[in-house]
Amino acid sequence: MKADEYGAASSMDVIYCDHHEWLQAWLRRRLGNAADAADLAHDAFLRLLSKPASQGFKSFPEARGYLRAMANGLCADLWRRREVEHAWLDTLAARPESFEPSPEQRALIIETLMEIGTMLSRLPHKAATAFIMAQVDGVPYREIAQTLGVSERMVQKYIAQGMLQCALIDAGLGR
Repeated sequence: MKADEYGAASSMDVIYCDHHEWLQAWLRRRLGNAADAADLAHDAFLRLLSKPASQGFKSFPEARGYLRAMANGLCADLWRRREVEHAWLDTLAARPESFEPSPEQRALIIETLMEIGTMLSRLPHKAATAFIMAQVDGVPYREIAQTLGVSERMVQKYIAQGMLQCALIDAGLGR
């Protein structure tokens, strides 16, 4: 379809036909992996389907720009997930073999770590740092307060913010 005709027929099938092959090739160049590119191109169009208001593109380049921006975000998510997965596998490799979790447990752990990472990214830097220091490292509030240059009361507020975000995730509201 020509760019000047694009505004008149912007249904999802036209958008898919006009852009899928291009998006998949763009992702393949960016990721260096055809399977990952196919998965992310598929995910991009699934997201586009779930946001029908975004389908009203005025032009061919506008649709490509939107898909490219969405695909960039999907790439960042994929890389972040792989970093978490790699860190988890390194930690797992340092454990005794009898500690080996099942593939299902591994997938759940990776997903949980991703949710926690998302939760921490929503917190102010000091709140996230305090939460990690207290919950992961077991550092006393007084020491956290000294490290961050805040009062112990502020550390309590930071921990409460982190706990609230965890509760929201647990309730299925924090995604």
